[in-house]
Amino acid sequence: MIRAMRRQIRDQLCTFFSLIIAVTPSLSYYRNTADEMALMSLCLSLGLIFLDLEWRSKSVDAIPSYQSICKLVHSAVDCNGRKLSSIPENLPANTQEIFMDANFVKTLRNGTMQRYGNLWSLSLQGNNLELIESGAFSGNKRLKVLSLQDNAIFVNYPMAANALRSLPSLKKLDLSGNYLTEDMTGILLQNLSSLESLSLARNVIMRLDSTIFESLGQLQELSLEKNYIYEIEEGAFQNLRRLQRLNLAYNHIPCIVNFDLTKLWILNASYNNIEWFLAEESSANFELQTLDLSHNQLLFFPLLPKHNKLRSLLLSDNKMNFYANASNTTTSKDGLVKFVFISNNVTNVTSVNLWEEVILGNFSSLKFLDMSRNLFQYLPDGFLASMTSLSHLKLNQNCFWIINLNEREPPATLVELDLSQNQLLELQVDLYPGSILPNLQFLNLSTNRLKRMPSQFFTHLDSITTVDLSHNQLNLCPQKNRAGDRICIDFRNITSLRHLYLAGCDLEPVFDHAFRGTSLTKLDLSSNKRALLRGMHPLQDLALTLQSLSLRNNGLSNSAKADFSKFQNLLALDLSRNTLTSFPSTLNSLALRSLDLRRNHISFPQFMVHQRLVKNLHIVYLSQNPYDCCKLDWLKSLQELRTVHIADRQQITCKFSSNTVSAMELPKSITQSCLWITKDMTLLYLVLILPASLTLLVAFIILVLMVKQRLFKIVKSRWRGSSSY
Repeated sequence: MIRAMRRQIRDQLCTFFSLIIAVTPSLSYYRNTADEMALMSLCLSLGLIFLDLEWRSKSVDAIPSYQSICKLVHSAVDCNGRKLSSIPENLPANTQEIFMDANFVKTLRNGTMQRYGNLWSLSLQGNNLELIESGAFSGNKRLKVLSLQDNAIFVNYPMAANALRSLPSLKKLDLSGNYLTEDMTGILLQNLSSLESLSLARNVIMRLDSTIFESLGQLQELSLEKNYIYEIEEGAFQNLRRLQRLNLAYNHIPCIVNFDLTKLWILNASYNNIEWFLAEESSANFELQTLDLSHNQLLFFPLLPKHNKLRSLLLSDNKMNFYANASNTTTSKDGLVKFVFISNNVTNVTSVNLWEEVILGNFSSLKFLDMSRNLFQYLPDGFLASMTSLSHLKLNQNCFWIINLNEREPPATLVELDLSQNQLLELQVDLYPGSILPNLQFLNLSTNRLKRMPSQFFTHLDSITTVDLSHNQLNLCPQKNRAGDRICIDFRNITSLRHLYLAGCDLEPVFDHAFRGTSLTKLDLSSNKRALLRGMHPLQDLALTLQSLSLRNNGLSNSAKADFSKFQNLLALDLSRNTLTSFPSTLNSLALRSLDLRRNHISFPQFMVHQRLVKNLHIVYLSQNPYDCCKLDWLKSLQELRTVHIADRQQITCKFSSNTVSAMELPKSITQSCLWITKDMTLLYLVLILPASLTLLVAFIILVLMVKQRLFKIVKSRWRGSSSY
């Protein structure tokens, strides 16, 4: 089409030039020198236009057609989401990567990719691809990465299998989301001996037999997550001698016994129905570093390899417990369970003592142990002693009653200890000379029932930075400790402490200098209605360091007591769920970035008129306050400030008459009524006063008229005399 237009324009210009040449001699008599110059300029301009059109048309012809659809970056072509039904033709022959995700390519014909001999990566995700003919990749001997996820390979899987066998260099294959069964998978994976990474996630595989992966001797990474696997036949992974990462998450596996994958680094078996995990009883060295058995049905602590390199052990969300204290057995034989394995007419018997609490294996390299959300009531003696490198221990949401922290357990390397949401009544600590847990930085004891705990415990934690004691019944120690029923904690002179959470502790009024010698940057005193009955004075020792303060649900009603003028470094303040009727004026001098005023009795946030506070404010919460729908100019002004984000703007309501409506979606009737009230008050007064005034005037006139006749008669009768004629 472009060439036809170019020819048409060229023919018209040629005709025009011929006409000029023919007419010019006949006009020679009439024209002067100026006319000659004008004519020459016209001819020159038309010639340049023709040359420009000629050049542009050649340039358009030179641009390949695929560049109007796809993006070419070096040797990679991006055609994602272009609604294409086939791979574009005439791509550069040296193309190395092609991305065709989210298109409509349903078929790959023979020879489709033959031109791209240098191609090493091809992605066809989400195309509903059904047919890959046997010779589709015949010319792609260098292809290493092939992504076919979220297609329909199951429709013609035998032909797809033949096409895959023609790729001798294939290293990474993604077949996830293709509705493949175990039989289809076995055919597709035949003779793919070069594979190093394989994903079969989100298919319909139910069982793994001993032959399904037998040809994948080079495989290092295998993903089988989100299938329906309920059985793994012995020897299914036997030929995967180089396998390092195995993902079996989100299946229906009931148990893993006789685990013998010595070369495996990472095993993710989370979100299954596993009740038993038993490693093979051997002296082999296992390379396992990460084991994830979370979200299963484990009843006992797993039997792990004796020689391992475990760094992370994830056991959360199971039903595990130690049962020695619960059993009444007198001999070890009473709790003995035998597992019988029959394979190829060979019977193996493994005996396990259910009540044995000796944790076999070397855990000297373990750094992260998560046993949260189980049924543990205690830890056996010596359980943590062998974990000499442990840095993070999570025991939250169990059933612990007592925890004993002694010189041997937990190890001195511990950095984080989470004991929150248990039933702890007592924290037993051996206060030996020197530091306890010298590297501990994070300690969470929240939501327990602590009644006994050494008051000086935290002074022995040299590296502690974060302590959470929320939702325990305790008090802060005064200058002179007094005997009482409630536990008393002393935080004075703990120089390393930065974050302290004491929400919901039902604290008594805080004494002066309760935080002397600390450098807290974050303090949470929420839901302690008696803690600050004396005002902010007990927190004056933190005025220079405190950056975040939460006083949510503290019963603050008199803003005069809430004196924040000395907290010049305060950046975040939570005053929600109180009964403040006015905005604390002492906040005007602060450079707050976050302010929470939800659920108070503030009818108008006066901070809008203070330039410094609004200038620094980034996030503000204002909902659940009794705002007047006719007095929301401050909200409009706040929305116009691009630097301030009202995080709960959709929840802000206001009152008009007896109705509560959304401040963001005011009905027109309310808006008009508010305009009438606020903008035309004089007219409103006139409308209200005028009828009353007219009524009174009419009544007065009537009264005068009624009285006037009687008055005239009285005057006339008294002063009447005879007239002279």
